[in-house]
Amino acid sequence: MIIIEARGVELSFGHTPALRGADLAVGAGEILAVMGPSGSGKSTLLHCLAGILVPTAGEIHFDGRRVDTLGENERSALRRDRFGFVFQFGQLVPELTAEENVALPLLLAGTRREPALRAARAWFERLGLDGLERRRSGELSGGQAQRVALARGLVSRPRVLFADEPTGSLDSLTGEQVMDQLVASARAEGTTVVVVTHEARVAAYADREVIVRDGKVTTLVHP
Repeated sequence: MIIIEARGVELSFGHTPALRGADLAVGAGEILAVMGPSGSGKSTLLHCLAGILVPTAGEIHFDGRRVDTLGENERSALRRDRFGFVFQFGQLVPELTAEENVALPLLLAGTRREPALRAARAWFERLGLDGLERRRSGELSGGQAQRVALARGLVSRPRVLFADEPTGSLDSLTGEQVMDQLVASARAEGTTVVVVTHEARVAAYADREVIVRDGKVTTLVHP
């Protein structure tokens, strides 16, 4: 079953086209790697799929519902309630503790503080972060911070997790540990994952790889 799809998506920044008729379909529970050189449009495609950017042409569908025609409030609710996100530098809120960062999506969705923190804490043992619940981002290593960001992306049990260069700021060993935990957690939860990367070692974790080049998507076929 297809859960999220782009059909003929086009988007330009000023006079510079980023996407030129991109087509992509992602199956429910699939882990998909979106690869391509810098500036190819792969992050732009992810942002369109997630309802962050609205394409100038084409369509985005999620779970049978068209996304690109929704208003900003509806797309914000979709991102809050159905999607999770992990970015290259984690983007933790420095004023919050690690457990508060993880609980943030639940708090924004209206969950009361104590139940939200309880749900957040369950991820610390799961991701090998025991004892770090009260630390702030400046007191965490890069790998620890990225695992906290992963917990935040998964705490609300999203249907789709979007990961944009999730290991780009990590050394190779720490990056592998983060990807191991991302994939294991997504499999356990049945979460669909769309991961943007330029690294073959990250793409190797995926069920399927596609290439974005000059704003279009081609399927990577292994020999």
